[in-house]
Amino acid sequence: MFDPYLFELAKMYNNLAPKRDDFIRKNDYFYEELYKQYRYFIPKGKMVLEVGCGTGGLLNAVAPKEGYGVDISPEMIKIARGKFPQFNFTEGDLTALKTNTRFDFIVLSGLLGEIEDIQEFLVGLNKFCFSDTRVIIQYYSYFWLGILKIFEKFGRRNPQRIQNWLVYSDIENILKLSGYEVVARERCVLFPKRAFGLEILFNKFLARLPIFNALTVNHFIIARPLFNRDEELSVSIVVPCRNEKGNIESVIKRTPFFGKEQEFIFVEGGSKDGTYEEAERVKNVYKNKKIYLYKQTGKGKGDAVRLGFNRSKGEVLMILDADLTVPPEELPKFYRALKDNVGEFVNGCRLVYPMEKEAMRFLNLIANKFFGIFFSWLLGQRFKDTLCGTKVLFRHHYEEIARNRAYFGDFDPFGDFDLIFGAVKQNLKVIELPIRYKSRQYGTTQIQRFRHGLLLLRMCFFAMKKIKFK
Repeated sequence: MFDPYLFELAKMYNNLAPKRDDFIRKNDYFYEELYKQYRYFIPKGKMVLEVGCGTGGLLNAVAPKEGYGVDISPEMIKIARGKFPQFNFTEGDLTALKTNTRFDFIVLSGLLGEIEDIQEFLVGLNKFCFSDTRVIIQYYSYFWLGILKIFEKFGRRNPQRIQNWLVYSDIENILKLSGYEVVARERCVLFPKRAFGLEILFNKFLARLPIFNALTVNHFIIARPLFNRDEELSVSIVVPCRNEKGNIESVIKRTPFFGKEQEFIFVEGGSKDGTYEEAERVKNVYKNKKIYLYKQTGKGKGDAVRLGFNRSKGEVLMILDADLTVPPEELPKFYRALKDNVGEFVNGCRLVYPMEKEAMRFLNLIANKFFGIFFSWLLGQRFKDTLCGTKVLFRHHYEEIARNRAYFGDFDPFGDFDLIFGAVKQNLKVIELPIRYKSRQYGTTQIQRFRHGLLLLRMCFFAMKKIKFK
């Protein structure tokens, strides 16, 4: 069916096509920063679709395993095919794309401002998604529109039609109406030109700070499609345990059955109270349960969790601290949050309900609140309690975190931040689940407040370098 709006838009971009790459060269610094941000969002070797791909430069910059580009301008597509024959380019709107491929990432770079019916477009995009697809929407701040028009007038930017007036709340609302959910937001580029090194100060540092951040040019929204998940899932409950002999049997007796199948994996880390022997006894007594026991070869809870996850078989991976300060009776709530697609990384939160006396020391409580506020800003997703030991995620998401661990390195003896940073880098939807934090009934805390507090501060600076001020 003939669409006069698309016809006029295609005609305008056909005229601009021969000049498109010249505009990019004239603004090379701006596009370098833009491509760098996309490369942070999109690891190499993924299935990527870009709608409104132009001459294909952005698609090429993210180095996909398979890249698909769609554009309404035949001339743009002609140039893209000539430059990047390894990718699949389609001329026309989204309906012209004939493939059954489901993509890891779908890029909408500066596109929503020109779409006639955004909701209809996003609904149509759904057929190219699966549950782990991430839709990356980049749009220009309305604060910058006047400046960008001046750039157009002096031939420093591609001319554009009058854009849809979109702010974050508009896009978030349309995404909800179309069956998507916002996972994360990001803003970058405060100064889009080279200026004798000043651009580094503006874009690497000032642009990441509150207030300045709101004045940036490029705003990003990362969204995920919402699919129902009806089937039950198998569960692996990993229990790191060191000097926790008195709690081992309670783990088995108190944990309700949930999911399709359930296994317990105890990872013992050099105990002096007979924890390993107690776990062996419990394994022999409860033969109707799937119970596995391993001795930790490395050090720290993080190492124990990795060993347990690597030996597990469940579709859902859970961490339950053997001190049982997070009651095992709470675990079905974590499972349901994951199964019902409320979140993809479920983090326990101990700072909502009142705690039992002595459950958390005063200085620990203050530190947890500080780190929660700090990491919420740092990571762009809400974290009230970063140090709760109970964390739950899908196996395939953990495997992706493990594959990309080199980005952060082996930096975390606790294991909490290895998972949190990896989940955020992977654009997983993080949800915090409030739990009632209980006093320990056996043994003593193994937290060394000041030593571990210094380690946490070091990780804060590490994360700022790798995530915020990258």
